[in-house]
Amino acid sequence: MIFRVENAGKTTPPGGIIRGILPIVLETDLYAPVRRWLEGQGYTVSAEVGNCDIVAVSPEDPEAITVVELKTRMSLDLVAQAALRKDLTESVYVAVPLRGSRGRIRNGRAVTALLRRLETGLIVVRFLRNTVRVEVLLHPRPFDPRHARRRKIRIIREIEGRYAEFDAAGRPGNKPRMSAWRQRSLRVAMLLRECGSASPAELRRRGAPEQTQRILSSNTYGWFDRVRRGVYELSEAGSEALARQPEENLRRLR
Repeated sequence: MIFRVENAGKTTPPGGIIRGILPIVLETDLYAPVRRWLEGQGYTVSAEVGNCDIVAVSPEDPEAITVVELKTRMSLDLVAQAALRKDLTESVYVAVPLRGSRGRIRNGRAVTALLRRLETGLIVVRFLRNTVRVEVLLHPRPFDPRHARRRKIRIIREIEGRYAEFDAAGRPGNKPRMSAWRQRSLRVAMLLRECGSASPAELRRRGAPEQTQRILSSNTYGWFDRVRRGVYELSEAGSEALARQPEENLRRLR
């Protein structure tokens, strides 16, 4: 059973407005707007039934129920709670509050993707300055898995292109990673340090990767200087990059 989105309810915020400041939102504050909105869609609404926050009964089928779980923020506990309600009905929603017209759920894309996989709907109760707006962002429809083939191929190529594994899993995202491209670039930089200056073809004969021409021409990290057409040498930045690498890392790149 899917809610109809039209005629979304607008009500006065619970607790009113105090000097233009929105009140602190409690779970109980979500109930009235969601209930009035559901009733406006024709549903019969009951609260706190069998551990469910809200149970809405369809006007067309008394045995078709929809469950809505309320929480003051999105959390794993809320998602787990909704998953348990799937034992009762396929029509399960979670509802959370948002403040202002620009309020967003943290990591909204990831949260929506997870709920879509769990076939669980998402309702936001948006507390504005003078009204409360109920919005349905996601309905609990059957999930059709789609594998991101292009991303999968990129991951496989990344793994195959690495000389070795240098990074520990779980490191902060703001630190540079030893990607396949960086490893290849370091390999080219090492060879240029050994021979002074060289063409891509000569570097390839010395064991440089197949992408040497692209690595030199794109110069992603600023490690190479073009001496003349088709000939490159290691830049000062490239020398510094090699000096920062532990000897063990350089040995594994040979």
